[in-house]
Amino acid sequence: MNDLDFLLTPEGRALLDEVRDTDPAQELAVATRLRRTHPAPLVSAALGQARLRQRAVAKFGTEDAGRMFFTPNGVEQSTRAAVAAYRAGRFAELGVASVADLCCGIGGDAIALARAGIRVLAVDRDPVTAAAARANAVALGLGDLIEVREADVAEVDTGAYDAVFVDPARRGGRGRIFDPEAYSPPLSWAVGAARAASRAAALKVAPGIPHEAVPEGAEAEWISDGGDVKEAVLWFGAGAAEGAVRATLLPGPRSLPGTGLPDPQVRTPGRYLYEPDGAVIRAHLVAEVAEQVGGGLLDATIAYVTGDDLLATPYATAYEITDRMPFNVKKLKALLRERGVGTLTVKKRGSAVEPEELRRKVRPQGPNAATVFLTRVAGAPTMLIGHPAR
Repeated sequence: MNDLDFLLTPEGRALLDEVRDTDPAQELAVATRLRRTHPAPLVSAALGQARLRQRAVAKFGTEDAGRMFFTPNGVEQSTRAAVAAYRAGRFAELGVASVADLCCGIGGDAIALARAGIRVLAVDRDPVTAAAARANAVALGLGDLIEVREADVAEVDTGAYDAVFVDPARRGGRGRIFDPEAYSPPLSWAVGAARAASRAAALKVAPGIPHEAVPEGAEAEWISDGGDVKEAVLWFGAGAAEGAVRATLLPGPRSLPGTGLPDPQVRTPGRYLYEPDGAVIRAHLVAEVAEQVGGGLLDATIAYVTGDDLLATPYATAYEITDRMPFNVKKLKALLRERGVGTLTVKKRGSAVEPEELRRKVRPQGPNAATVFLTRVAGAPTMLIGHPAR
């Protein structure tokens, strides 16, 4: 019997409720007390699951995470709920009524699809992971819409489903896998499964996927949530714009399509600096942002846009630049002391200096705040000091 089997028993569920809010600092004392009345393996399983649920709150929210069951890999690799809900909504807009979710993990995407009213076949070859997905479907009241099957995805017939979603494993014994053909299953197999889908398909891939690795006929979409790039998705079939790229920002969603613009011109720094969202940068759409704000690049190799006017765009954060100087720690320290800056945000692109190292050297003190950009201007190491534009 594995840990999950323990936890699904009435005794296990009661123990999970008892340890739900255990402070990590008190875990040893709680474990010692509970082992007087419960088997030690069950106590360890319950406390371990409580820790996983606490970690999962960031992805699934307090209410869902408190009812779901997780594995360590499941917490690490599952899709953030907001991203899964966005993707499920896109499937629903296409009129998709059923999806084969291949490599479903603990069921995060299956849950989002079911909540969008879509019937789901969720497949994973790992017995414990599949059991967790099944338990989660039941725990969230979605058991009627989600069928979980323990199987090798290569042996599953998806012909009866409108769409296919594949989330290959991108971690191995040595950590993250960067070669798409080293995914499990390989990207080439996932592309074949996507192209065989009767209506539409989506493949979740790492956001660092090279553009040249995007298969022919796919639309590539990079997604960020709250400013953090979470994933890339390759879309096939209905609703997919062949060969297109886009950046989608959550919450929203706000979606910026590529228009094939040439790289922006390099220009002298203007009054404002625009920092494009990470999804925009990954999608190679900095030129589209530069056009929106009438700006250019600080350096041909760095994704900072500069302009003379403050123009609104959801795809970049604007900063008003007050000072520009060659990289020099002593001069920066003197300037910050003069301005009474005690809260210093350090951002960098094209600089080898670490933000924490710079903060230690300048030792900011005072009531005011500032942002310093460590970057290059026309190839020269430069510091730009400013603050978020109002």
